[in-house]
Amino acid sequence: AAELEYESVLCVKPDVNVYRIPPRTSNRGYRASDWKLDHPDWTGRLRVTSKGKTAYIKLEDKVSGELFAQAPIDQYPGIAVETVTDSSRYFVIRIQDGTGRSAFIGIGFTDRGDAFDFNVSLQDHFKWVKQETEISKESQEADTRPKLDLGFKEGQTIKLNIGNMTTKKGGAAKPRVSGSGGLSLLPPPPGGKIAVPPIPPPSSAAIANHVTPPPVLKSTNVSSADILLDLDAPASASKAPASATTDLWGDFSTASSAVPNQAPQQSNWVQF
Repeated sequence: AAELEYESVLCVKPDVNVYRIPPRTSNRGYRASDWKLDHPDWTGRLRVTSKGKTAYIKLEDKVSGELFAQAPIDQYPGIAVETVTDSSRYFVIRIQDGTGRSAFIGIGFTDRGDAFDFNVSLQDHFKWVKQETEISKESQEADTRPKLDLGFKEGQTIKLNIGNMTTKKGGAAKPRVSGSGGLSLLPPPPGGKIAVPPIPPPSSAAIANHVTPPPVLKSTNVSSADILLDLDAPASASKAPASATTDLWGDFSTASSAVPNQAPQQSNWVQF
């Protein structure tokens, strides 16, 4: 796994000042005002790199890129990198060589934005390290848990009820007809007819008040009138001469007086 890890660059700052700091005599933090800020002990380039979960602060020469010192960092904030109490542009780092020796030196940036980028690059790296640690821990816990066997055993079956509908074998479910108000209405019987109420017969008073106009006779065709007289002899008594009729409808009073003189009809028929 160590061979597969590669080194990535997190931050590069071209100007950084290095200071020799006095040993800390008390538990209070470092103060940049105690250093000789006007006379830095070394000036060069700073690079922040990462390889796996470890970050490295490398101090290099500006021209040749030769390594001056480096500080491996396992956690941040921590003892490997500390901020001073009186400024945000100065830090104290712990540098180490290949033999295991270590020393504390102070570094400072001329621009406050460079100090901010340096701080953020370390925070982002160790935030990623924390997430990777949690993910790997969860995966290990998942591997140790007993796995559930959700497969079907031999001869095991399941039953599904779709839509909670029960129908008889060979037949389909009848549709349910719903009317207004949520009430179910039955369909009409086959071949049913609607009965028409009977019309009541006219009363005798209505028959007496009704006046039937006299029939209109054609005076120009005499032969037709004779034929009608031969077929219906009793109707000749009510026949009026053609010359006496000046109006096509005649007088209503005369017509009403002539109605009783007509021949009686059968009892089952009513003359209007």
